[in-house]
Amino acid sequence: MHDDAGAGTGIATSAPLADEDQARADFYGLFAHLLLAPPDAALLGALAAADPVAAAGEFALEDAWLKLTQAASVVDAALVADEFSALFISTGTPLLNPYGSFYLTGHLNDAPLAALRQDLAHLGLARAPGVGEFEDHLGALCETMRVLIQGGPGMRPRGLAAQKALFEAHIRPWYAACLADVAHAADANFYRVVAGVVDAFLSIEAQAFAVLDTTDPIAA
Repeated sequence: MHDDAGAGTGIATSAPLADEDQARADFYGLFAHLLLAPPDAALLGALAAADPVAAAGEFALEDAWLKLTQAASVVDAALVADEFSALFISTGTPLLNPYGSFYLTGHLNDAPLAALRQDLAHLGLARAPGVGEFEDHLGALCETMRVLIQGGPGMRPRGLAAQKALFEAHIRPWYAACLADVAHAADANFYRVVAGVVDAFLSIEAQAFAVLDTTDPIAA
């Protein structure tokens, strides 16, 4: 995902984020990485050495994060890569298709993807050149949320109104079903743990956005 409207403008990035927003952006960035590609040995090592999460009483996230760090400490990167391929890559139909269109309509590249692309265009965002995954891939949507929270080259961070609008329209309706499918897939071992922590985090986001009172448009 890149800034389509502001690329190359040299616009300065905004002031550092509040700690909570930086943590949210970091979670979304990590989940985007894990859902779009298998982790290498360096990332697994970093996860294994990561501190526990103190999530202000959100015990599901704390527990899921602990399980992820424990799993990362014992798994082999080559085996995780094989597992990723078995779950998400196939010469025919993959075992899992983590796309919004698939979960909302039963078909890839359908109306939900067109609606997402329209909303991304309003935000000045577009799929980066050379990226193979559609924008409604759950990993790509996590990366989009990271960009909305943190900003990027030529793009300022967007407020909670814009974040909520994208989450409510394009993530909340289907993420739980998708992650449940990952968690229950016969070939899922490490990715069963990944699904658990992503689901715990997105559930917190869904609860927080549900009580956020805003009627601002998606481009706010």
